Amino acid sequence: MSRHFRPWKIDQTQLFPPAITDYVPKDHLSQFVIALVRDGLDLDEIFASYKGELGQPPYDPRMMVALLLHAYCTGLYSSRRIAKACTERVDFMMIVAHDAPDFRTIADFRKRHLAALANLFVQVLKLAEAAGLVKLGHVALDGTKIKANASKHKAMSYGRMQEREAELQAEVDRWLTSAEAADAQDDAQHGTRRRGEEMPDWVADKTKRLAKIREAKAALEQEAAAAAAAKAEAERQAEEARRAEGRKRPGPPLKPRSDAPAPKTQRNFTDPDSQVLLTKDGYVQGYNAQAAVDGAAQIIVAHGLTKSMSDCPQLVPLVEGIEAHLGRRPKEVSADAGYCSEANLAALAARDIRAYVAIGRAKRPAEASRKLGGPLTQRMRLTLKRAGHRSRYRLRKQIVEPVFGQIKQARGFRQFLLRGLAAVQAEWALICLAHNITKLARAG
Repeated sequence: MSRHFRPWKIDQTQLFPPAITDYVPKDHLSQFVIALVRDGLDLDEIFASYKGELGQPPYDPRMMVALLLHAYCTGLYSSRRIAKACTERVDFMMIVAHDAPDFRTIADFRKRHLAALANLFVQVLKLAEAAGLVKLGHVALDGTKIKANASKHKAMSYGRMQEREAELQAEVDRWLTSAEAADAQDDAQHGTRRRGEEMPDWVADKTKRLAKIREAKAALEQEAAAAAAAKAEAERQAEEARRAEGRKRPGPPLKPRSDAPAPKTQRNFTDPDSQVLLTKDGYVQGYNAQAAVDGAAQIIVAHGLTKSMSDCPQLVPLVEGIEAHLGRRPKEVSADAGYCSEANLAALAARDIRAYVAIGRAKRPAEASRKLGGPLTQRMRLTLKRAGHRSRYRLRKQIVEPVFGQIKQARGFRQFLLRGLAAVQAEWALICLAHNITKLARAG
């Protein structure tokens, strides 16, 4: 018995839809992004940068913004991959209306308007609030380490810099000395058209390497001197406060501090702002990305990024960021033990925010032992212990940690593309913006 199949009409000429927006379903994410850019976002900051009328007309900024936002929402971050999608994927073809920009145009647009694109985070956050997705009843804070666009093997410690600087300088000096002693032979060896004093390639390369090491060494020394000055000023103010209260400084007298960096202090040559950070999978060259997530619909209400390993100094900026974005404070805040300190607990109490902060690493946060703890830390221990398994702290894992999973696993963002602290901070803002857009699209 013969079999019948659907006809495969691969060579049959077909008519395209009457409108390019008919290429994808009405409920597709790309349709939502287009509507958001055309009707929901204020792009005056980007439009204001276009002044001249000379040359080839540029692409419509609305189209470029929609292209970048949709790419970030779907896990495409490289300009080359975005440009490739514009010729292969129907949703991207629809956004660019068959007039695809090349990868260099996409990269230049992102670089030129990076700060303006990052500022769209607040606009989308307010749209999410208007849609009822932000309640600020319970906000969870957390940080995650993300790789920088640099290798940890391209870093050098301050002690190694001192050794290598001396080695390279000695090699260059030896060549210069031998070159001066061989002037008489250079004319015969190199001819009359060359002076004979040209540096060979290996010396030029080591000269450049020596200059780069000296530049990094000077930067480390400058950072160490600034840190030492700031610490000395803080100690001076603390000593003045103790004297005013008639108290003496506890413990042995302080040892004189040096402004020189510690020998193991490292600096990366590819991205000097990045740091070697410890993660559960080992050490990475990267940044510490921070997020404050609302418990109602996992909307990121504040974000931050630092090159420091510690999460503790980021609690107050995140809370202040929430108030700056939305004009009000959350009622409750939960965070893991990395944010626990007397100063942070006092800051939350001063802002009338109920805090649920683990006091140490343990299976149950109330059972963690903490050798040093002030009255607020001990009170937090009692608060978590008294509530038991009903503690509001249990909400932290189910609010903020899935957000990092969606960003890093579902959308594949595991390494920054840009370099430098300011650029990476803006890139992280774009990642948080894309996350909120996907949540807003699903709610609609």
